[in-house]
Amino acid sequence: MFFTFVASPVGRLMLAGSGDALRVLAFSSGSKARGPAEDWVEDEVPFREAARQLRAYFEGELREFDLPLAPGGTAFQRRVWSELRRIPHGETISYGELARRIGQPNASRAVGLANGANPIAIVIPCHRVIGSTGKLTGFGGGLDVKARLLALERPVPLLG
Repeated sequence: MFFTFVASPVGRLMLAGSGDALRVLAFSSGSKARGPAEDWVEDEVPFREAARQLRAYFEGELREFDLPLAPGGTAFQRRVWSELRRIPHGETISYGELARRIGQPNASRAVGLANGANPIAIVIPCHRVIGSTGKLTGFGGGLDVKARLLALERPVPLLG
């Protein structure tokens, strides 16, 4: 497994993968902070395109990532993560709505756990899922980072 670190407006991010697909995009701080395993090899080359797309995203020039992904996980988690990728840029949904969208309306807690286990933050946009009251809840990078990502994606209204 290869890895590299990239700077971003929300802190240092670790990218990891097999060279042909991104497997991890993790925050270096927050409750789910993650670093490389001892046997991983540092190499930025496999992540040039991911780093380019992340820069474009943070500059407001990219709304949808186009990267090969290999997040692992259980079949249920992968179904949740796949549905996360269908949430449009700048929009949010609740955990209950996400559960409904995968055809399991009574599974909002399981959906929340799968959302929290997402290994490829930002690209698989788990930050777009919020509480049913509209309140920001749980995010491995911290609620302040979640708020910043959502603010980045919301268009600023023109003043008339």
